[in-house]
Formats: sequence, C-alpha cells, structure tokens
Amino acid sequence: MIANTITCCRILFSILMLFFPAFSGSFYACYIIAGITDMIDGTVARKLGTSSQFGEKLDTVADFVFVAAALYKLLPVMKISRAIWIWIGLIAVIKLINIISGFVVQKRFVTVHSLANKITGAVLFALPLTLSLIDVSYSAIFVCLAATFAAIQEGHIIRSQ
Repeated sequence: MIANTITCCRILFSILMLFFPAFSGSFYACYIIAGITDMIDGTVARKLGTSSQFGEKLDTVADFVFVAAALYKLLPVMKISRAIWIWIGLIAVIKLINIISGFVVQKRFVTVHSLANKITGAVLFALPLTLSLIDVSYSAIFVCLAATFAAIQEGHIIRSQ
C-alpha cells in the first residue's frame, strides 16, 4: 500500500510538471520528486513484502506518465538532431516489437525491470539535469546507446522466458 502510494505520487508530480515552464525551479522540483519516487517505490515494496503484480503494472503506468510529461515539456525546447530522432524512432520500434512479442509469446503484457532498463532510466532522468553542462547532442548519444542495449536485451528476455 505504501509503495503504491509512492508510485501514485510519481503520477501526480508528473502531471504537475505540465503546469510549469520547462527548466523552471518548480518544474525541476516536480521532476526530481517524481524521479525519486521512481527510485524508491520498488525498494519499499520489496522491503515491506508488499510487491504485487498490480504494483508492477502501476509502476509501468507511472513511468509512462512521467516520461510522456517530461517529453511533452522538454522536447519543444531541446535542439535534437535528425540522426538522434531517427535513432529514437528505431528504439521505439524495437520496444513496440517487444510489446507485441510479449503478447504473442506469453499471452500477456510483459514488463521487464532489468538492470539495463534501470540504467537507461537513470541516464534519461539525468539528461535534463545536465543540459547546462553537456550539450544534448552529446548526452543524447549516451542515452540512446543505453536505451538501444536495454531494448534489445528486453526483447531477448521476453522471448526466452
């Protein structure tokens, strides 16, 4: 119950991000709080012995809401090259194939919480926080490399279970 409440807070703070200008203090506060909830909800669930399939699905929904809200606010103000857009599109295609494979192979919606996916989430989360230090044309390459590896590994895990 506590872990699911933490996850619901991620959804709330993700939605609140939409009401603030990108890169403002309020935006970053909501962004960081949402990110922290993502880091701790699973740990809390495991420590309290309250892990559940519902919690895993709620976590996936919260992750989607967080990423969608962040992208909605950040993409219009970030200058991303065409090559990176194409790479992002290819990653999305791999992820879509993974979703379809999960339905075909396991007859259900499959979520993979692998170390590679967690690392990808961490570097993706850090990207907006580093924009004043590192040009997005460089940091996006690192994020895309991590996401490509994670997506390929995720597909392998889904098809080998």
